Amino acid sequence: MTTRDRPSATKILLATSNQGKIAEIRRLVEGKGIMILQPSDVDIDIDIEEDKDTLEGNAVKKATELNDLTGLPCLADDTGLEVSALGGRPGVHSARYAGPAGDAKSNRVKLLNELMGHADRSARFRTVVAFVDGEGTHIFEGTCEGYIARGERGNAGFGYDPLFIPAGFETTFAEMTIDQKNVISHRARALARFLEFLDKRMR
Repeated sequence: MTTRDRPSATKILLATSNQGKIAEIRRLVEGKGIMILQPSDVDIDIDIEEDKDTLEGNAVKKATELNDLTGLPCLADDTGLEVSALGGRPGVHSARYAGPAGDAKSNRVKLLNELMGHADRSARFRTVVAFVDGEGTHIFEGTCEGYIARGERGNAGFGYDPLFIPAGFETTFAEMTIDQKNVISHRARALARFLEFLDKRMR
């Protein structure tokens, strides 16, 4: 098959400028015939406010607004860390837990302070992915159970990764390589469901 005969990659625009997310997602779709674009690739500088009450609402809003703006198939996610002892907080407010600036370090410090004195440190990450194109809106979910470490560990990843230890492991997400994390993470599981959907639709 010549280069000209090969089918072109499906272009999907991510509704995020978070380089950690972009790197994870690009790694997950390697070899799938998908080209992941970020807003800067199409000369867009936009910050869509996450002002909905649910992860689903935020993901759909971001994907829909970017699809309306560009006409490209758009993929967005919103992720929440749900801590049992805190009644499911920070949840939908995970990215802005310590305030609207969304500083990841401050979010982690606040979480550790609130968990002081709690024996139950169980938690789960939940990711909701929304895909919006000319054929509608599709939602996929993935979760990862685990618990919160008593202090930050590791330098990889982003967000709450230095604090979250997935069930069955002794290392935080931030102590894992991106490939190790992508085998078990909430985002990987949500995207696996999305890729299964996309594969069936493209057959």
